[in-house]
Amino acid sequence: MATGQPLVLLYILEEGSTAPRALGRASQWWLDKSLRSLNTAVVSRGGELVLRCGPVQKVLDQIIDESGASHVFWNRRYDARGRKTDEAIKTSLKERGITVGSFNGRLLTEPWDIQTGSGGWYKVFTPYWKRVREVYAPPAPAKAPNSLICAKLKSESLESWALHPERPDWSAGFAPVWTPGEDGAKARLKSFLNSAVPAYADDRNRPDIDRGTSGLSPHLRWGEISPHAVWRAALAQQEGASLSRGAEVFLSEIVWREFSYVLLYHAEDLTAANYNRNFDHMPWRTDARAYKAWCAGQTGYPVVDAGMRQLWQTGWMHNRVRMIVASFLTKHLLIDWRRGEDWFWDTLVDADPAANPASWQWVAGSGADAAPYFRIFNPITQGEKFDVTGAYVRKWCPELARLPDKFLFSPWTAPAQVLKDSGLTLGKHYPAPVIAHNTARDRALEAYTTLKEKAASA
Repeated sequence: MATGQPLVLLYILEEGSTAPRALGRASQWWLDKSLRSLNTAVVSRGGELVLRCGPVQKVLDQIIDESGASHVFWNRRYDARGRKTDEAIKTSLKERGITVGSFNGRLLTEPWDIQTGSGGWYKVFTPYWKRVREVYAPPAPAKAPNSLICAKLKSESLESWALHPERPDWSAGFAPVWTPGEDGAKARLKSFLNSAVPAYADDRNRPDIDRGTSGLSPHLRWGEISPHAVWRAALAQQEGASLSRGAEVFLSEIVWREFSYVLLYHAEDLTAANYNRNFDHMPWRTDARAYKAWCAGQTGYPVVDAGMRQLWQTGWMHNRVRMIVASFLTKHLLIDWRRGEDWFWDTLVDADPAANPASWQWVAGSGADAAPYFRIFNPITQGEKFDVTGAYVRKWCPELARLPDKFLFSPWTAPAQVLKDSGLTLGKHYPAPVIAHNTARDRALEAYTTLKEKAASA
C-alpha cells in the first residue's frame, strides 16, 4: 500500500515440479474456508482477491503482464524447496527491473535470528526458549486498512479448485468444531485467554477437558493470526509484570512451534530423513494390518483409538494424545515415523510443514532434543493418568461408554459378566489389542539395541 499503486492481492495454489508438498485433504478443506473468509474481508474494504493455480513463476509472469506490476511482495517460506523456488523467482524478477520484497509472515523471529553463544543455531529446546524470552518483544500491530484499491484482474473460482471434499463429503464433523478465518482465530484466542489460561499448565494434558488447550494451531498454521498477536494478547491478560504459570507454559508452546521452524530451516530434509542419522539403522517393520488398525482407531487400546477417531472426525487431535498415538505407532508397532507423519499430514487441519515432522521425530526418538526411544508410553496408564474422567474415550469410543472406569482403558481385562453388563463383546463391538503391551515393549527395546549396535559398527 505504501507504493500508492493499485494492488493485486494474489493467492497462488502452486502446481508443477517446483511446488511444495501437496496439501493433505484436511488442509484443503481448511484452505477453502480460509480463502472464503479472506475474500469477504477484502471485498468489504472495496478490494478483490485474485486466485490462480499453476507453476508459481508462470502465474507471476502472467499477473505481471496483465497488471504491469512494478513491485512484488510475499511472505517467506522456510522449507528447502520453497526457499529455492523463491530465491529463483526473486533473482528473475530483479533482473527484469521489478522491486521484490519478502517478509516474515508467520514467526516471532526468523530461524537465523536467535543464535547460541558460539554463533550456531539451537538444537535443544529449553535454552532456545530461555533465549527467546530474553530477547523477544512483540512489535506494535500494524493498522488494518479501511479501504483497498485493487487492479481489475480475472480470478479463478474456488469451486473450480474442488478443495471441499465431495463423493463422499467426509468433513461433516469439521464445521461444528472450526471457524476458519481471522474472525474465528480472534474469537478462539479471546475465549481461551478469558477462561483457560490460569489452569493451562495442568489442563493442557487433559483431553477430557474440552477447553484445556487453545485450539489456535490451525489458525497459526494458515496465517489467520500472527504469533505476535497471540503473544501481545497473552501479556495484556496478565496482572503485574510477571507471567502466570499458565501463561508462561502457553507461550513456551508457541515457541515450540518456532523451534520446529529453526529445525526445518537448518535441517533441510526434516520431513524425509532422520535428524539423528543413527535411526537409519532402525529395523522398522512393515505391517499393513497393524497400520490400517492404527489409522482407523481399531488398535484395541481405547486412548489410542479415541485419538485416531477424533482426528478423522474433526481434523485435529489433542496434543497429549498425539504423543500417545505416535509412540504407539513407532514403538508398539515398530512402524516408521514417516508413515505416521504422512497420515497426520493428510488428516490434520493444522498439518504444518515444520511442526508435523519435528514432532513425529521428537516422539520417535530420531529428532532434535527428542524423547529417548526407550521411553515407551504405556497406553493403559497414559489413558488413566490424563483422561481422568474417562470422558474423552467415552466420547470417541462410544461402544465402551458403559464400561466401569476400572476397565475403560484395558477392556480385555474386564470379567465376562462386566463385559456383558456393558453390552460389549470383544472382537465384535470393539477389537482385542493388536499386540500385548509387554510384548511390544520388549520388541521395541530389542529393536533399539539392534539400532545402537549397527550404528556403532557403521
